[in-house]
Amino acid sequence: MKLLSQIFSILFHPMLMPTLGLFLIFSAGTHLSYMPFEIKRLVYIIVFTSSCLLPISLLPLFLQMKVIKSFRMESARERVYPVLTTGVFYFLGYFLLSRLNVSPLIEGFVLSSLVAVLLAAGISFFWKISMHAIAVGGVTGALAGMMLKYGIDLILMVAMMLLISGLVASARLFLNAHKPSQVYVGFFSGFVLVFLGVLFS
Repeated sequence: MKLLSQIFSILFHPMLMPTLGLFLIFSAGTHLSYMPFEIKRLVYIIVFTSSCLLPISLLPLFLQMKVIKSFRMESARERVYPVLTTGVFYFLGYFLLSRLNVSPLIEGFVLSSLVAVLLAAGISFFWKISMHAIAVGGVTGALAGMMLKYGIDLILMVAMMLLISGLVASARLFLNAHKPSQVYVGFFSGFVLVFLGVLFS
């Protein structure tokens, strides 16, 4: 069970969720599904680079500087600077997407994800909120926002993300990485922020 929990924590890591969210947005059957492949590829590159590759590249430096004790970042305070720098990279991704003028919805998704990251950084000064829960909650909120915004049936996608969210939350609890309140608040925060960001984009 521990191995399974670790696998879920890696597969649905917060740094991978924006790219997964983007994939689901492109697969939802809206006008974005018919975007040219070349533009989709560029958007994927920007989102994956700003939300995953660049933040990961700084972790060895933070470890060497003793900003973090390990890559797991088990204490809340350890997460502050890595999460803040992740927010800087998110902003860079948002800036590039806004200059490309690809889609207000995608911009809204990335911007609200940035707000969620900054919220997590602020909370991490005094409390260890679940970044995993924020991430899966954000993707779930994005799909729910699209469903309301466009009036399309995304019930299966939302149900799938709720199932994944439950599995990820259970995995984090089983690994003793968080308390239930940290997971619940994380999911709710991510859901609401990205839901509103997508709905009003």
